[in-house]
Amino acid sequence: MRKLEIVLIGIAIVLAATVALQFSNGRMIGDLSQATVQGPPGPQGPPGPQGPQGPPGSGTMTTDSILTHIFKNTENSVVQITSKVSTVDNNFIINGQPLESQSTRLGSGFVYDTEGRIITNNHVVEGSKTVNVSFIDGNTYTAKVVGTDPGNDIAVIQMIDNFSDESLVPLTLGDSSNLDVGQQVIAIGNPFGLSDTMTTGIISQIGRLLPNDNSAGFSIPDVIQVDAAINPGNSGGPLLDLNGKVVGMNTAISTNTGDFAGVGFAVPANTISKIAPVLIKNGTYSHPYLGISGTSLDSDISLANGLARNFKGVIVESIVKGGPADKAGITPATPDQNNILHGGDIITSIDGHPIKTIYDVIAYLDEQKNVGDKVIVTVYRQGKSMDLTATLGARPSPSS
Repeated sequence: MRKLEIVLIGIAIVLAATVALQFSNGRMIGDLSQATVQGPPGPQGPPGPQGPQGPPGSGTMTTDSILTHIFKNTENSVVQITSKVSTVDNNFIINGQPLESQSTRLGSGFVYDTEGRIITNNHVVEGSKTVNVSFIDGNTYTAKVVGTDPGNDIAVIQMIDNFSDESLVPLTLGDSSNLDVGQQVIAIGNPFGLSDTMTTGIISQIGRLLPNDNSAGFSIPDVIQVDAAINPGNSGGPLLDLNGKVVGMNTAISTNTGDFAGVGFAVPANTISKIAPVLIKNGTYSHPYLGISGTSLDSDISLANGLARNFKGVIVESIVKGGPADKAGITPATPDQNNILHGGDIITSIDGHPIKTIYDVIAYLDEQKNVGDKVIVTVYRQGKSMDLTATLGARPSPSS
C-alpha cells in the first residue's frame, strides 16, 4: 500500500481536449416565518395591490431544490483552465537533445470580478504565462497570469481577449471564519475532465495545517477539511455554502491511491479575500514570518524542563540567523542526551493571543499581520515570563 500523502488536485493529461468546467454560485433565501395571532379571524378585507416578485428561492425549499438552485445560479461563473506543460525526459536522447513532450494541464477557477479576473490555484497555472479559460457556454478566452502566491496556492489570472459578449457574474466570497464542523458544502468542478460536476458533503474540520512543497517548507494555515468528493481536475474550483457563497477553494486531497479517499482540503475564503487584491496590484504576496521552527510541548518536554505536564506553548527548536526572532533575542532549545528539547524559550503568546501549537503561530502571523509589523512575543525562560519585541520580516522564497 502506498504511503498516505497530500496530493494537489490539478490534473495533467497528454494532449487533452478542452473540457468545459463549471461552478455554481447563487443565493438561497431562508424560509419565511409566519406569525401566529390568537383570537377569531376577522372578516376578509378587499384584496390589496400585488407586491413585487420575490427573489428566487423565497419560501420553503427542500435540500434538493436548494442545491439545484445554487448549481444553476453559479455554473456560468465557473471556468475550466487549461495550460500547456512542457516536460523533458533526459532518459531519451534524440539527435543529441533530450526528448521533450507536451501535455495539457486541467484545472478549475471562478470569476472574481467583472474586469475578467479569475481565481484559481497556483499549481494549476504554475510555469505558465498564459492559459485558456473556457465557460459553460463553450466560449474560450486567453488569460494571462497576473499574480501568484505559492505560499497559499492562490493565483489570479485575467482574460486578455475581448470578452464583451460574456456576461460575467462574480461569485461572492463569504466569511470562512463563521464555518462550523458539520455544515453542508458544495464542490463543483471537472474531476478527471468530467466537466460541470457537482458534489456535496460536510465540513469535516476547520483550522487544518496543510503541507505545501512549493513554499520552502511553510504550510498553509486555517485550511478547511471536507468530505465532499473532489478529485484531480477540481483544483481551483469553489467550495460553496448553502447561500451560494464561496467559503473556500478546493486545493488538495489526502490519499494513498491518487483518488479521493474521503478527505479533501480547501483554502479558506478569508485568505483569498486578503491575498487576491495584493496579487492584482503587485503580482506577488509577501508572507510575514518570525524566523523560527518549533514544536508543541508534550508531557516529556514539559517534565524535562521542570514544567507542569500540561503546560501549553511552543518550544523553539531553531532560529534563522539574522532573522526577526534572532534580532528580538529569542533563544532556541537544545536536545539533551535523550534527544528531548531542553532549555531555550517557550512561546506562550503573541500579542496576547495564546500559543499552544506551531499552527497558532503560523495562523496568527499569516492572517493578522503583515511584513514590517511589530509583535510582542511572550516567552517562558528559566522560570520567568518575559516579553520580546520582534519586527516581522518577509518569508524567504522557495528558491532562496
